[in-house]
Amino acid sequence: MNAPAPVAVLLCGTVGAGKTTRARALEREGFVRLSIDEELWSRFGRYGLDYPVEVYDEYSHVAEHVLLQRLRHLLAHGRDVVVDYGFWSRGSRDRYKRIVQEAGGRWRLVHLDVPREVLLHRLAARSARFDANAAFPVDAATLDGFLARFQPPVGEGEEVVRVTG
Repeated sequence: MNAPAPVAVLLCGTVGAGKTTRARALEREGFVRLSIDEELWSRFGRYGLDYPVEVYDEYSHVAEHVLLQRLRHLLAHGRDVVVDYGFWSRGSRDRYKRIVQEAGGRWRLVHLDVPREVLLHRLAARSARFDANAAFPVDAATLDGFLARFQPPVGEGEEVVRVTG
């Protein structure tokens, strides 16, 4: 009998939505967790402190390339994966879905839908930490810019998790 295809959970949401918390919960269930923030942190350090802001896009591309290689490898070897990335645009979601399918996996797109007020509260608490997930400082104005650019998935096979607190 053939084993079912491995699953890649694609966590979609803005900064502060709870993607890392959910990814860690799935990791405890046996999923391999891939985090773009942690890849950036381990390779380059903290945004604006260990490397200049101007190279963020370049470093982000390097980190994503490594993440994609690991994703393909893990799926090809039958491992379930959770991707803590954000997937802010339909284009990025479609790209990862295609990659998952080409690697022999099935995707689940989970959108964490969180109100602005909850995001602001979470980001204020997070700014006091010094870790990979707090490496990019986010104030209210930055959050508003992010929210304006975020394209929530609609009709993409997404599972929506509405977070109220």
